[in-house]
Amino acid sequence: MSPRFSLNKTDIEKILKGACIAAGGALITYLLSVLPNWDFGTWTPVVYVVASAGLNAALKFIQTQSTPEVPQE
Repeated sequence: MSPRFSLNKTDIEKILKGACIAAGGALITYLLSVLPNWDFGTWTPVVYVVASAGLNAALKFIQTQSTPEVPQE
């Protein structure tokens, strides 16, 4: 945690990640209300697969990896 009335790099990264998660949630809510009204025709399954994969990729990009570091010999 940074000292009072200042932000360090870690705090800024956490704030930006939180903002991305909030924006993603808002985008998903919007898309869930709009996508059923759009007709993609025969491309509908492809659109849903790409949207799902994109969401999964965005979540993996935002999440912090918590793997232990292996000491180098």
